Amino acid sequence: MGKSILTIQQKKEEINLNIIIIVTLAALGIYTIFQNQFINFINNKNIHIILRTTVGSLAQYSLAGLGITIVAILRKESFFSYGLKKEKALKSIILSALVFLPYIIFAFIRHGITSYLPFQSVFVTKEALSNSFPVNIICLGIITIAWGFFEGFNYVVISEKINIRYPSSKKWLNWGAIICAVICLLIHGMIGVTPENIIEAITVFIIIYGMLIIKEYTNNAWGCVFIFVFLWNAF
Repeated sequence: MGKSILTIQQKKEEINLNIIIIVTLAALGIYTIFQNQFINFINNKNIHIILRTTVGSLAQYSLAGLGITIVAILRKESFFSYGLKKEKALKSIILSALVFLPYIIFAFIRHGITSYLPFQSVFVTKEALSNSFPVNIICLGIITIAWGFFEGFNYVVISEKINIRYPSSKKWLNWGAIICAVICLLIHGMIGVTPENIIEAITVFIIIYGMLIIKEYTNNAWGCVFIFVFLWNAF
């Protein structure tokens, strides 16, 4: 009976992963087709910053978040079941911050670190923060949800589903963590042949693989969210 249940679960997760892939590729296709119009809209300062931030965040969410949301609704799953809880949250955050250290060291050696600002690499952040209260807070909240929470949590859900579909008997051969780390490198174009490119790719691989292994170890996903809210795009 145990084997039968596992097989059914694996089949279900394969369907779930296919849904996530289809939704993500569809969103990417739409963005690619309307890329120029999208960029012009985002850069048009005659449009209120809250609206531009919302549209940009929705585009980001469609690429990293919409797929897992649709699956959660279809399967009646709660995001809290993926490790969004208080127990071991601090441990998860501290350990996840540690796996980010190699990248910080690399960034410091490469060009120095002159500033720290969460989401400073996101195209609307600095303009949004230059506005007065409460516009700046509203925009920052929207950005945090899309580029922070959902981008980090997206990896958590996808990794867990991959591990159910393709289980490994070896602790460190975590297919979910490995595949998600490779996906991250491909999405952000961090595959190169120069020594600098290779070192950067290694440090980013350590971040994604490390935070997902820590999530498995602590059974707490807040460390993954913490990385994308406070560290990713912050240097």
